[in-house]
Amino acid sequence: MDLETVRHKMDGALEALRKEFTGLRTGRASVSLLDSVKVEAYGSMVPINQAGSINTPEPRLLTVQVWDAGLIKAVEKAIRDSGLGLNPQPDGNLIRIPMPELSQERRQELVKIAGKYTEQAKVAVRNVRRDALDGIKKAKLPEDETKSSNDKVQKVTDEFIGKIEEMFSAKEKEIIKV
Repeated sequence: MDLETVRHKMDGALEALRKEFTGLRTGRASVSLLDSVKVEAYGSMVPINQAGSINTPEPRLLTVQVWDAGLIKAVEKAIRDSGLGLNPQPDGNLIRIPMPELSQERRQELVKIAGKYTEQAKVAVRNVRRDALDGIKKAKLPEDETKSSNDKVQKVTDEFIGKIEEMFSAKEKEIIKV
């Protein structure tokens, strides 16, 4: 396994962590917060962004401009049932979604969840490292090349673990500070 492949796989773990973090509601409006919401429309389940346009006109307000007036109730129900703790308020073809204040208890809970996501990302990076080291071992390279390759893989691993820690630290500050 070459170093670029290792980096690419570790980047995948970082990207997955980024997506997990955007789904954590921090009390600040974010369009990506509704990414996981599916709406029943025209006989099938579709992502909410296919039923209307999502905007953040204010830091603590999301709006969904529903394109088909017949879908307003379905969009409202999907948001309410999403498990995000949001209370949509229809206003014509526009649905306003105010971001409720987070209690200190909920903030601590969100930090723990972010910590779990962080640990999962670290495990994924370590698994990539393990696979790379196994590949190096199976290649039966000379001892000095093996050591050099192992060191390079470890250096990349340390770099990605550091990035994951930075992302967690930033998310933790965002959750606590909001």
